[in-house]
Parts: sequence; structure tokens; C-alpha cells
Amino acid sequence: MDWLKEINAAVTICDTDGIIVYMNERSAQVFESDGGKNLIGQSLFGCHPEPALTKLNELLANGSTNIYTIEKNGKKKMIYQTPWLVEQAVAGMVEVSFELPSELPHFVRM
Repeated sequence: MDWLKEINAAVTICDTDGIIVYMNERSAQVFESDGGKNLIGQSLFGCHPEPALTKLNELLANGSTNIYTIEKNGKKKMIYQTPWLVEQAVAGMVEVSFELPSELPHFVRM
């Protein structure tokens, strides 16, 4: 997965216990003030307040996907959280986040 290393999106992966097992370079930059790559091996549960904790537990328990946008420091971001599977069983969660431009084109395709 070398292409993940330097993609212009933050990719963070945890196991079913919420332990961070992977962060790409962008993820380490985004979470630098929280420890960056030193977060690998740490629990996500210590990083999130409610209601995010409940949502994370729900996603891990039933393997659902959660998609939303946020605005932080004047930048709008897309957050995509989805399970990763091993032999059809949830093995953890993948979070991909990336900045959205202020003007985002929308196309309807047929």
C-alpha cells in the first residue's frame, strides 16, 4: 500500500479494539499536535468525546459506514469512516479525511 503513504488525504486505521494500527503521512501531520505517528498503538477511545465514542463503538460493532463533513479552522473536510474486512468479518475501521474546496462542483450523470 505504498500509494497510501503520501496521498493527499489523511488515512487512519484502527483494529476492532479501537487501537490505531496505521497512519499515513497526512494523518500524522493532521494529528501532529496529538502525537502524530506516536499515536500508532494508542486507543482512539481516549481521543474522542461523546457522542463520537458511542458512534465509534456502533461502527465497530455493526460494520456500518459513517460519512459527514466538518469545518475546522476555516477549512471544510469530508470524513469517510468505513470498516475494513478480513474474510467478511470486521477487522477495524478506516477513516479517510480530506479538504474540500470552497466551491465544489456537482455533476448529475446519467
